[in-house]
Amino acid sequence: MSTISPPRRGIAGVLHAHVDSHTETVDALRERLPTLVRWGQELADRLMAGHRLLVAGNGGSAAEAQHLTAEIVGRFDGERRPFSALSLHAESSSVTAIGNDYGFAEVFARQVRAHGRSGDVLLLFSTSGRSENLVQAADAATDLGMRAWALAGGGPSPLSQRCDEHIALPGTPAAVQEAHLLALHLLCRVFDARVRGADATGKGTRS
Repeated sequence: MSTISPPRRGIAGVLHAHVDSHTETVDALRERLPTLVRWGQELADRLMAGHRLLVAGNGGSAAEAQHLTAEIVGRFDGERRPFSALSLHAESSSVTAIGNDYGFAEVFARQVRAHGRSGDVLLLFSTSGRSENLVQAADAATDLGMRAWALAGGGPSPLSQRCDEHIALPGTPAAVQEAHLLALHLLCRVFDARVRGADATGKGTRS
């Protein structure tokens, strides 16, 4: 008797295909774990020194970015002190005023120029890497001497090319976006470990 499973049909088949589509994306993320370790440690060092994190994204990526700031200001999976992190897309009055007066491409860049300082970090989320408002935000961060990082979709993109560093993951937009959630949780885990280690040795106190 054959042990080969019959092909899945209907909605169950759609769901299995959705899950299967994540394999390539998560495997690519696994290869970028050293980058996430470095980002998490650097982010912790910069925020412990008094700098801040700015984040932005559009649509579902905005939700991912805001998820990250909630983890940094609040906590991830253990107790530690809070740090400064701002979600630029969540500033609804600023976003609509800037969009109305200067155009949607400026909604993040103008806020970066207002809030960002040399030494701060800007992290941008995008499944396409082609959103002009994120590209302009990266340019503004570079002008200010900030660190600009991107979590993006696979392949070369304007956003990836304009940031200091990026992680570009292959896959469908849904798979990439869901892998970005995994990436931000991994980043938080490294961040928390770095902060706790610094606090335990007395090196985490801002001078």
